[in-house]
Amino acid sequence: VMEYPGDSWTFTTSSPRKQLKDVAVHRRRPGSLHHLAFRMQSKAAVDEMFPHIAVIGAQIVDMPIYYPQHGEGYYALFFKDLEEIKYELMFEASA
Repeated sequence: VMEYPGDSWTFTTSSPRKQLKDVAVHRRRPGSLHHLAFRMQSKAAVDEMFPHIAVIGAQIVDMPIYYPQHGEGYYALFFKDLEEIKYELMFEASA
């Protein structure tokens, strides 16, 4: 179980499977999760989450920036939690 409590939000992921309790996370393992993305309502919402993500001790992989290779209005922040699972907070502006 991984849980990140905040003043106004809490983010938690967990696996109910006992056989995975002591297995190290590796995103390149076949069948594993590469990363988990969350669509935000605005670019500002991504930016607002950045200091909260940094404060909980997550590893910032990529600061919030535009990723034109995914579309002109694609904006995202990438980070890893303490278990090294990679997450993305993203916003994509309508064309």
